Amino acid sequence: MKKKGNNQLIKIENFLDRNEKLEKNTRTYEKIMFIYSTAMKELELKIETIQKEFKIFYDYDLIDHIQTRIKTEESTIKKMQDKNLELTYKDMIENINDIAGIRIICPLKKDIFAIRDLLKNIPGIIIEKEKDYVTTPKKSGYSSYHMILNVPIILSQKMLYVKVEIQIRTMAMDFWASLEHKFKYKPKKELAKSKSKELLAYAKIINKLDNKMMMLNKEN
Repeated sequence: MKKKGNNQLIKIENFLDRNEKLEKNTRTYEKIMFIYSTAMKELELKIETIQKEFKIFYDYDLIDHIQTRIKTEESTIKKMQDKNLELTYKDMIENINDIAGIRIICPLKKDIFAIRDLLKNIPGIIIEKEKDYVTTPKKSGYSSYHMILNVPIILSQKMLYVKVEIQIRTMAMDFWASLEHKFKYKPKKELAKSKSKELLAYAKIINKLDNKMMMLNKEN
């Protein structure tokens, strides 16, 4: 794993008033969102290159598709409040790791770890954090591989590192996670315990399906 070092990381907050209050539609907010969007696009381009390389050179669809998003201000503020953080840009940048996010959807479970290793080998990328919910799913049944990457970008001849969250999952895992998210965050309704248990049971079925599809792929 590539470790971060204090002399390697020039972060966004170096260019901002660290104690400025978080407000939308300000020059500071626009600057920060531009920086996060730039880092996300830089990384997306590299992932698309990997996707095309495997298709053209190896005739293999390692990556089925890619999704990107920038977290909304409302969602960011809610997360900060849940974490009891001050609503400043300093606290947002230092503690909210998923402002810029990329989701990579692949066909087979083994592809998840192949993609993870390829991301680690991208020049300049620094790994900040990893969580393997594939080998050890969450109690809810959620399964995916999470990474926080520091992505280098160049602005006005200055290089700085920006955090981008990566989620890598199979198509089956993505199907389950999308439905679970809709049920869980349905307005004004709590997810009943019976439904939670049912979703967990379906997650286990999907895990078995992923394993069977991987075995089937080996036989061909």
